Amino acid sequence: MADLFDSAPAAPLAEALRPANLDEVIGQSHLIGPGKPLRLAFESGKPHSMILWGPPGVGKTTLARLTASAFGYEFIALSAVFSGVKDIRASMEQAEHNLALGKKTILFVDEIHRFNKSQQDGLLPFVESGLVTFVGATTENPSFEVNSALLSRAQVYVLQALTDDELKQLVERARETVLTHLTFEGAAIDTLVGYADGDARRLLNLLEQTGTAARAAKVDVIDPAFLQNALTLNARRFDKGGDNFYDQISALHKSVRGSNPDAALYWLTRMLDGGADAKYLSRRIVRMAWEDIGLADPRAMQLANDAATTYERLGSPEGELALAQAVIYLAIAPKSNAGYNAYNAARAFIKRDKSREVPIHLRNAPTKLMKELGHGKAYRYAHDEPGAYAAGETYLPDGMAEPGWYQPVPRGLEVKIAEKLAHLRDLDDRARGVGED
Repeated sequence: MADLFDSAPAAPLAEALRPANLDEVIGQSHLIGPGKPLRLAFESGKPHSMILWGPPGVGKTTLARLTASAFGYEFIALSAVFSGVKDIRASMEQAEHNLALGKKTILFVDEIHRFNKSQQDGLLPFVESGLVTFVGATTENPSFEVNSALLSRAQVYVLQALTDDELKQLVERARETVLTHLTFEGAAIDTLVGYADGDARRLLNLLEQTGTAARAAKVDVIDPAFLQNALTLNARRFDKGGDNFYDQISALHKSVRGSNPDAALYWLTRMLDGGADAKYLSRRIVRMAWEDIGLADPRAMQLANDAATTYERLGSPEGELALAQAVIYLAIAPKSNAGYNAYNAARAFIKRDKSREVPIHLRNAPTKLMKELGHGKAYRYAHDEPGAYAAGETYLPDGMAEPGWYQPVPRGLEVKIAEKLAHLRDLDDRARGVGED
């Protein structure tokens, strides 16, 4: 059998297949398709500073390089992970040298969010003066990670993960150039595309590993079983501290709030599969119970706490079942944010209100002097009252009206709570003579 890599280039497959022009780029049609923003920018003949925001392996570096080649600019690349102020200064000196030779420069900063504020500020004078056209790449939301001054001088373009069909186009391109001796059978390509998870670089790395493994095993037919045995298939795309993480947490919480157990299970399992800290998830599940179910079903809080405790005892994977069942219960439980809203309203009121005195009848009276001053005088002990309720009694500071923060919803246990509160308010009105002639 022929050596699969007799004609393979020395460069990694991802580098060997890097597009040479805009028409060769796979994906990002919303930016580079006919009449789309980046396509128009390329056709304008004048480059501008930009920030390319998107997940790994979607073409940020490729588009930056194409920007330089399309306009005939010199290309200087920095990685914010490894570079500092010294590297920025050296790059600017190189840009000045280029300009002296009549050449303009694209400065590409990969993972720009890794630069601290002073490092980002260090770029500003050179971007403002036009010495360099700045292109930054980031996987994090630039609204949070890029200085506003730098952000205001660059157009932000949002790149998207590649679709399955786009990844399959990439597989075909690789098979036509390097992996010409390989035959993919059954669902082998679907398997590779699934594990690539929208990341073109990951897909090409998997293809390269496949070629190497096939050569070592002296086979030229690839099926899913071969891939499972030959490759290290990593977890789905997941960033434990970035936007993707918080987006998935948001989706989980909103699925529970929206009473969709299947969607809630999907996001929980997706996060666990991606390596999320299950202890963190258990804390968020407890929070969901208090925020979105509340007193409509107090069992939800108990079950969420029990699930968190169970996970603490069992760990993964056994304890994950408890979290899954808690999520299902929360999703199907009656929903109420009445307690959550009441607490937030009370907090907002306290922040803007004056410091009100505790009414005399509610004050503590542990000493003789305090009793002589009237502390606790006329306090009505509820347990001595009919129905253990002191009808007409007041518990708020003098002169403060009943705020009505807690408004039970007509669902679950809060239906009964609302009935109870209405009954107590009626007793208060009678005791105070409200409505009497």
